[in-house]
Amino acid sequence: MSKVVNISKAGEEEGSLAEQAYARIKRRIFDFDLMPGDRLSESELAEQIKVSRTPLRQALQRLQHEGFVEAIPKVGWLVPPLSFDKFDALYDFRVLIECFAVRELCADAEERPELAALAAVWHVPETERLSDPVEVGALDEAFHLAIVESTGNPEMLRTYREITERVRIIRRLDFTITDRVAATYAEHGKILTAIQRRRVDEAQRLLAAHIEQSKLEVRKITLDTLYQARSRNRAAREDGRGA
Repeated sequence: MSKVVNISKAGEEEGSLAEQAYARIKRRIFDFDLMPGDRLSESELAEQIKVSRTPLRQALQRLQHEGFVEAIPKVGWLVPPLSFDKFDALYDFRVLIECFAVRELCADAEERPELAALAAVWHVPETERLSDPVEVGALDEAFHLAIVESTGNPEMLRTYREITERVRIIRRLDFTITDRVAATYAEHGKILTAIQRRRVDEAQRLLAAHIEQSKLEVRKITLDTLYQARSRNRAAREDGRGA
């Protein structure tokens, strides 16, 4: 019996280490510490994040499934270049799902408590608005997720969550610009008002325009962020050689 318990504990510990490795590598990719196009060595990664090869590979395989790394046979792993064509397709998919959800919300004759909850967050005076990019990003995701969740369609929600996860690497940058935070509050407020008034065409139009504008903005911000990250990395390498 003790052997079974020990095996179980070992499996739990390995799973926990894999989860930690996954989170740390993903954070480095999101922060552009690991840049698009970088090759990853398992031995170097294992040493850097202080984890053995087995949980490291589990973490990398999970990241591969999500599209954040690619396996190169006999070489190792690669952080793939950012594909804006892929992101455009995912954003277009978001529009389809969310506009369908809006139509369902507008067709519901009953008052929806989730709409009142969202209004309490987004219909606030400018002095009460959040400004921290991470907090605003989390609120933004919660806003769009609540709209899709309102359909009660678990398969649609599962697909939408996957899309959200895949675009987060660039979508989160939208709120590093003050003007974009203000625009998001204003646009979300207008979308909610249209939904609460059952104006389905207006709500869908506002929502589609909101997502399209966000897509365009994050493309510009991402390119600028990548340029700055490459400049920092280049300067760090030059300082290292100078030392």
